[in-house]
Amino acid sequence: MVLRRAGKQCLGRHRPAVLVLRRLLANSSVKGTTDPPLVQDTLPGYFAREIVRRHRDRPALISRHESPRPFGGPTSRNLSRVDCLAWDYDEFSRHVDTVARGLLSMGVKKGDRVAVIMGNNSAYASLQWACASVGAILTTINPAYRVSELIAVLKSVGVGHLFLVPCIRTSSYLTMLAEALPALANSPPGTIQEEALPELRNLVVVDNTHDTVHFQKHMDTMKCTIDFREILVWRENVKEQKMMEEIGKTLDKDDIINLQFTSGTTGSPKAVSLTHHNLLNNGISIGRCMDIKENDILCNVPPLFHCFDEYPSISLWTHGACIVYPSEIFNPQRIVDTVVEEKCTALHGVPTHFLGVLSELKWREESGEKPDLSNLRTGIAAGSPIPIELMRTLVEKMNLGDLTIAYGMNNPRSPVSFQTMTRDPLIKRVETVGKVQPHVKAKIINLAGEVVPLNTPGEICISGYLVHKGYWGDEEQTKVVMKKHPGDDDNVWMHTGDEGIMDEEGYLRIVGRIKDIIIRGGENLFPVQIENVLHAHPSVSEAAVVSVPDRTYGEVVGAWIVRRPGVVAASREEVRRWVNEKMNPQNAPAWVWFVGEDDGRADELPKTASGKVQKHILRGWSKELARKGVGQAKV
Repeated sequence: MVLRRAGKQCLGRHRPAVLVLRRLLANSSVKGTTDPPLVQDTLPGYFAREIVRRHRDRPALISRHESPRPFGGPTSRNLSRVDCLAWDYDEFSRHVDTVARGLLSMGVKKGDRVAVIMGNNSAYASLQWACASVGAILTTINPAYRVSELIAVLKSVGVGHLFLVPCIRTSSYLTMLAEALPALANSPPGTIQEEALPELRNLVVVDNTHDTVHFQKHMDTMKCTIDFREILVWRENVKEQKMMEEIGKTLDKDDIINLQFTSGTTGSPKAVSLTHHNLLNNGISIGRCMDIKENDILCNVPPLFHCFDEYPSISLWTHGACIVYPSEIFNPQRIVDTVVEEKCTALHGVPTHFLGVLSELKWREESGEKPDLSNLRTGIAAGSPIPIELMRTLVEKMNLGDLTIAYGMNNPRSPVSFQTMTRDPLIKRVETVGKVQPHVKAKIINLAGEVVPLNTPGEICISGYLVHKGYWGDEEQTKVVMKKHPGDDDNVWMHTGDEGIMDEEGYLRIVGRIKDIIIRGGENLFPVQIENVLHAHPSVSEAAVVSVPDRTYGEVVGAWIVRRPGVVAASREEVRRWVNEKMNPQNAPAWVWFVGEDDGRADELPKTASGKVQKHILRGWSKELARKGVGQAKV
């Protein structure tokens, strides 16, 4: 152990210097504290006993794009607001129970997969808790899927009940399904018979059109559709209430209650099985890192289908705080309005989200407006590596002095295992993803399975309560990533596929996906490090680095650049020179492409709906353009 004096410099806050103990590690293996103990409850049990009971009258959910009573039912307090939906915890709980009874009334059984395709709304939030209350497995679906992808994932996990909105952006889901599956379109409600989806029985639609006539046109597309409002059971003295109470007695903390599909950045999506224990304890842990209190208000930005949003949502609700949905889908203008008008203290997002919000703020400032962001304090930046310059900008421009960085494994959708804390010093919160969380074990290994020395790159492996129960119906792929290691019969280790470096204090740096590492002439180059340098260039808005096949070196660096509007455009050679001057020369891009200029495709990087760059697509584009000789950066 080493005694040192903690520095004063923190993100946007100055704290008094204190004498602290620094425990130095011997190698890249670490174990989180076991205090406080893990919660041994189910989600609905904890929600009723610890959240609703203690915070009954406090704000729980505000959905600014929904009317005060979108589903009818008894007149409610609605936090005395008339402009939008606004529930306290008591009303939130009443809606959850109403939906849970409705699920039982339409034949949902314990273990059934209930899929959801929606933007951020109160129906989705209620379904998250209602499914857990009756033992059903919430299956979250990416709204951006094409119809073939949608049918494939629904079939892969045997979805029995599908809840969806008629449309999001240009996607009209009922029309898509009706055209692809004619038998589905002609099936009667509740008794769907479709060969492509043999287990599907119910298709329930939540109105997001704000137009009764328009909504009915969508409903007429399929005979089998059921209006969400028709399944709700508001009365408590009914058989479904007794059924729910009986099912509640049989729930176990290790029951699977959520399926999260991997983002598909490296291949076909796989369904990750998550339990009450995974979700509840990770949510509590995340909230502690952010120092969440009951008076905090989160402006919710990421889509609800994504695990990055699910855990932080639970982290706010398990601490009695409030969540606000500014809009159904990502909308920077409404996000800024929400932060200002609702006096939000927290904000979550991936780099793409934050860049969009910063652009909106810049536009407003140039128009003479000065949005008041003084209440912002904390939140999470995650989903993909956060460029250092972006992190600094968020602190300076948005007052996010206590913003934390979270890491939850890039592809396998497991909970957060490393996270920075509000009291961590500046350098640790811009260059690392923090320390291992309580009740979690982590180590970094080489190809031989050996723990590597400190400050040495290797694959990150995770063990503990947060490890999921495998890929649904895919034992082979589960065995590939979840293993017991020789000499350690007590732990199952999750092989994340992420490359990381751990320092003496246990702080972890993510240097990329193992599949993304560029091996140039036998030397490993890490895209994240090169991207950080590129993001610091004044004319670069976004950058993504991938490998490009090369006859001499095997692989060389290729950089995809999104130009920053309104500044002098950089040439390929300038981009290459910029990296060459700030890093070892082998990191300098041999190929540079400007998105929307060299490829003739869209004016943005290819991304998943959760904001992750799809580097397997970029590698394909890069190979094709390099073969044509397009984009070479001359020395």
